[in-house]
Amino acid sequence: MKLLFIPGSGAPREVWRYQTDYFSDSEAVALPGHPDGEPCTSVGEYVEWMRGYIHRQGYQGVVLAGHSLGGAIAQLYGLKYADELKGLVLIGTGARLRVRPDILESVRGMIGDETAWRQYLEEGSTLADPEMKKTLLEARVRIGPAVLLNDFLCCDRFDIMDRIQDIRLPTLVICGSEDVMTPVKYASYLADRIEGSSIVIIDGATHSVATENPGEVNQAIEGFLATLG
Repeated sequence: MKLLFIPGSGAPREVWRYQTDYFSDSEAVALPGHPDGEPCTSVGEYVEWMRGYIHRQGYQGVVLAGHSLGGAIAQLYGLKYADELKGLVLIGTGARLRVRPDILESVRGMIGDETAWRQYLEEGSTLADPEMKKTLLEARVRIGPAVLLNDFLCCDRFDIMDRIQDIRLPTLVICGSEDVMTPVKYASYLADRIEGSSIVIIDGATHSVATENPGEVNQAIEGFLATLG
């Protein structure tokens, strides 16, 4: 079994450090453009890139764990190529991921303004661990606001609400109780429509649930993996 973690919009692979340190032989991928190369311009393109990566590495028995945009990639992969996967872990995500227009405009305005971009990242961080906070800040600065805007637009166009019930894979859904970007109702929608799925709500956590509450998230994933054999 190979557990692969997919970051969210504008996020580096380092965002999964608490998970990759915990799960031996797991891996967090760096999506194209994050920071190297050019980002994909749709969730579908990210899926095809992800599939190519998995095939090049020769991974078998893959479990995809994705946060937000990464969760959208995992869902669509599960719809298109279910026979290539063993399960899904969907964290802070939804079957539709609309982004408020004012957020899009705010990020667009930061392109070319590193001071504003750094301030946005610093104000948005809820991490208590100063070392992790510094690591993620510097990684996100390198990725830049243009990639974040690109990813938000990918999310904004993503909508599989009418197809989510066609996912036929073991699935774990995780959400923070205080997540306002992809609230609990999004997680419940997934869990209610993916047959046989389970849901875990992490009390007090926000959209960054995997970095805020890694212990609880890791335990939930560990329990789920145990059911896969």
